Amino acid sequence: VPMVAPGNVQVHVINSTLAKVHWDPVPLKTVRGHLQGYKVYYWKVQSLSRRSRRHVEKMILTFRGNKTFGMLPGLEPYSSYKLNVRVVNGKGEGPASPEKVFKTPEGVPSSPSFLKITNPTLDSLTLEWGSPTHPNGVLTSYTLKFQPINNTHELGPLVEIRIPANESSLILKNLNYSTRYKFYFNAQTSVGSGSQITEEAVTIMDE
Repeated sequence: VPMVAPGNVQVHVINSTLAKVHWDPVPLKTVRGHLQGYKVYYWKVQSLSRRSRRHVEKMILTFRGNKTFGMLPGLEPYSSYKLNVRVVNGKGEGPASPEKVFKTPEGVPSSPSFLKITNPTLDSLTLEWGSPTHPNGVLTSYTLKFQPINNTHELGPLVEIRIPANESSLILKNLNYSTRYKFYFNAQTSVGSGSQITEEAVTIMDE
């Protein structure tokens, strides 16, 4: 098997899901056989938004021939990763390079996990929601938009409300009685808005 590990391993994080890794080729005489390529082992150490440790799954990408760089796609935003690089010949792999740690930046969150509308009265509705399953960063706020829908399915004026990220319910007041409303709800990180969840509900006709 090869005798030495690739040196000078560098990681360049391109965005929240993609990184580029560079290395110096090993001297050919240390390959001790036919140079087949380089393998990059990489794995997620932890999510930076949740401190949960989980089963670490190592991912391996093989770059054929005498390449000295490779792309690592499909990374999770706002996470800490480790990687190492090894050279490969027909017999097997050489020793691993020293591990490099890198972090991906924040991305936009997934949609809120649920939106539930309860307690209809003549002029109010109660909204409850769950935070996104994948925040992909630090949540900064939620945005609620809503508008009335009339009997011919025409949409009325759109109202927009910003809600602090630590809230999980809201009572909407001063609504029209016996009116159907459509709601659009999403979460934000400093990068931007995630995908929205929609729901409809009706205020009651009379007490």
